[in-house]
Amino acid sequence: MFNVGDEIVHPMHGAGVVDAIEDKNILGEQQAYYILKMPGEVKVMVPVAKAEQIGVRSVIDKSSVEKVLRVLETDETEMSMNWNKRYRDNMEKMKSGDIYEIADVVRNFKQKEKGLSTGEKKMLSKAKQILVSELVLAENTEQDEMEKIIDNKINTSFKEFKVENVPVEALKTESIVKKFIP
Repeated sequence: MFNVGDEIVHPMHGAGVVDAIEDKNILGEQQAYYILKMPGEVKVMVPVAKAEQIGVRSVIDKSSVEKVLRVLETDETEMSMNWNKRYRDNMEKMKSGDIYEIADVVRNFKQKEKGLSTGEKKMLSKAKQILVSELVLAENTEQDEMEKIIDNKINTSFKEFKVENVPVEALKTESIVKKFIP
């Protein structure tokens, strides 16, 4: 059970703070809801009784942040060549709510040499937003600063593991992150 003021993560919305716990009558059913204040002044209601089942969890601690950042520095994991299977596999990783799996989605997509489909670009953007929102709370830092840290880790990884497939001029002139992450 979470309390007002706790920093928590919703698997598909990212990290936020429990703003309130309120009893609501929705569709004739009275139950308690966590009112989550998310980045961008978004509010999400989660039934208290189903929060764990949905995958709501506490924000990671500072020691786990370094482990997440190390995931971004490693080489990509194997992904299906079939875009539909690749999309489903990555959606499952995101739905798991596991920060390491979400970091894996971000890293894998950015290391993909070919262009991403529109759906994959949206998924990448959402995965990055979820990743940033949690790391901002865990590190008590600003969003812009955390985005720079993540981008630097991704660029370093790309240069280390994929540099042979990219013209040297491209590495000098453009952030590889900006190529894949809007």
